Amino acid sequence: MGGVIRADVDAVLERDPACRSRLEAWLCYPGLHALIAYRFAHRLYRRRAFLLARLVSELARWLTGVEIHPGARIGRGVFIDHGTGVVIGETAEVGDDVTLYQGVTLGGTGKERGKRHPTVGRGVMLGVGAKVLGDIRIGEDSKIGAGAVVIESVPPHCTVVGVPGRIVRRAGRRVEPASHDLEHADLPDPVEDEMTDVLVRCRSLEARLAELEARVASVAGVEPREPSTSCAAHRGGACG
Repeated sequence: MGGVIRADVDAVLERDPACRSRLEAWLCYPGLHALIAYRFAHRLYRRRAFLLARLVSELARWLTGVEIHPGARIGRGVFIDHGTGVVIGETAEVGDDVTLYQGVTLGGTGKERGKRHPTVGRGVMLGVGAKVLGDIRIGEDSKIGAGAVVIESVPPHCTVVGVPGRIVRRAGRRVEPASHDLEHADLPDPVEDEMTDVLVRCRSLEARLAELEARVASVAGVEPREPSTSCAAHRGGACG
């Protein structure tokens, strides 16, 4: 277990530029404290000391704000940044080198028994407030954007944003496992993209309609009518 904890400390130093030493990581990072407590509780859980394991995890939750069920399976080099509000369910599986920010939930979708929590592959980044729900798999080196709600499995090397979560392709760029690209503030916004597309199509239709009206008016020998200014989009110039 000592080697696994050292890998967790290394993850803090590697992925948080605010951390300046191992001593600072040991003393000042509640996400690391929660992982250490979890690893002890998990050993108790595997020895079927279920109540004692839950007591350890509840004490860790009270001290750190991070709730990790002792039955979860978590790999090496995991980094929980800030940590407050992170919840990891009993049957969740988290691979090596995963990064979780505050408010992340790896939860279930009902009261079913058996495998009911997500499996997160190696090198995945889960942004602030991301919710991954149900027995689904997040492929390795994928990125889940801040606030995304993911209820379907995600292939490897993908970026997911939105509610519900949508896969956004990034021009074929592959996220390398060792890069730990944490710029989740720069993820694309599919809602904004859709609205932009709607406005472009609206302006194109307005132009075609004006052209048809001008043709009809010229054939009929009447002056073409002025465009209506009754809608707020026209008044604001949004419809072109």
